[in-house]
Amino acid sequence: MLTADQIQIEDAARRFSREVLAPGAAAREKAQAIEPAVLSGLAEMGLLGMTVSPDWDGAGADYVSYALALMAVAEGDGAVSTMMSVHNAPFCAILERYGSDAQKEAVLKPAARGEFIGAFALTESHAGSDASALRTRAVLKGDRYVINGAKQFITSGKIARYVIVFAVTDPENPKRGITAFLVPTSSPGFSVSKLEHKLGQKASDTASLNFDDLEVPVSLRIGAEGEGYRIALSSLESGRIGISAQAVGMAQSALDAAIRYAGERRSFGKALLEHQAVSFRLVDAKTKLEAARQLVLSAARMKDAGVPCLDQACMAKLFASEVAEEVCSIAIQTFGGYGYVEDFPVERIYRDVRVCQIYEGTSDIQKIIIGRSLAA
Repeated sequence: MLTADQIQIEDAARRFSREVLAPGAAAREKAQAIEPAVLSGLAEMGLLGMTVSPDWDGAGADYVSYALALMAVAEGDGAVSTMMSVHNAPFCAILERYGSDAQKEAVLKPAARGEFIGAFALTESHAGSDASALRTRAVLKGDRYVINGAKQFITSGKIARYVIVFAVTDPENPKRGITAFLVPTSSPGFSVSKLEHKLGQKASDTASLNFDDLEVPVSLRIGAEGEGYRIALSSLESGRIGISAQAVGMAQSALDAAIRYAGERRSFGKALLEHQAVSFRLVDAKTKLEAARQLVLSAARMKDAGVPCLDQACMAKLFASEVAEEVCSIAIQTFGGYGYVEDFPVERIYRDVRVCQIYEGTSDIQKIIIGRSLAA
C-alpha cells in the first residue's frame, strides 16, 4: 500500500544500506565514528533533510517515506540511523517549525542539504524524562544570553556544528520558564566534557556538553522566551516515530540473518529451518515484527494527515522497541554459540537495539503517556 515515490525512497535507502552501511558496520563500531563518506552519501540521497520543505532545501518527503528510509538505514547500521534520526527530527524539524527566517536561511538550509550534523540538548544528569527539572540557565544581558550549565547523553554532541539547547530563563516557573537556543559549537564557552562508553551504537557519539559563560545573540533564540518546553514536546511524535522505525530496521536485519543461517546450517540430518522448534520461533519473531512495522507506518500516516498521533507514536515506540530486543534475542538463539561472538552481526545488533527502550522516552514513560488517554 505504498506509493511509487515511497517505494523508490525505500529501495534507494536499502541499496545504500546493504552496499555501504552493512559491510562497514563492524569497522565503524571499532573506530567509534561514522566516516565522512557515509555522511556524504546520506546527504547526496537527501536523507539528512527528508521531511524539510524544498523551500528550505529539504527533500520534502512524507513521514511514511521517512520511516521507511530509517528502517532501511537501520538494517545496515543502527548507529548511523540514530545520527540520521536526531538530525532530521528533532533538529531540522524544530528549526523548520519554530526557527526564524534568518535561522532557516543560515542554518536549516545547509543542515537539510547535509552539510553538517545537528544535535538536540535537553537531557541533564538529574533531568532525563522530567524536562521541567532543568538546571542549565540562560540570563539575558543586553542583546545576548549568557548560558551556564551542562547536558548529558547528547547524540552527535561531538560532531555537531549546531546544537539546539534548552535552558531556564525564568527559574520561578519551571515549565514556562524554559527557552530554546540555537548554539554554534564553535562558540567560546562550549566544550565536550565526556564521551560515553556504551553497550552499543558506539559509532554514534553520545556526549556530555558544558556551557561556561557561553554567549548567544538574541537572534539565535528559537521562538519566544518561555516557549522552550512546548518546543521540546513538539518533537515527540516525529522523534518516537523515528526511534520505532530504527528499532524495526535493526530487528529486521537480525531476523534476516537468523533465517539465512537456519536455512544453511544442518543439524540431525536437516536444515535448522526444518526443525519445528526453530521455525516456530522465527515465525513468532516475524509476526511480531510485522505488527511493529504496521504500528510505525500507521503513526507516520497519521502524522502526514496532520492528525494528532502522540498516543500512536508512543505505542509504536513502546511495542517496536521491546519486540526488537525479543527478535534480536531469538536471532542469537538461532545462531547458537556463533550468535554470541563478534564473527556474526547479531551480537552487535542486539547491543545496538537495546537503547531503543530508553532514549526518546523510556518504555515506562510511553506507558504513562498512553495511560493518560485511557480516562479521556
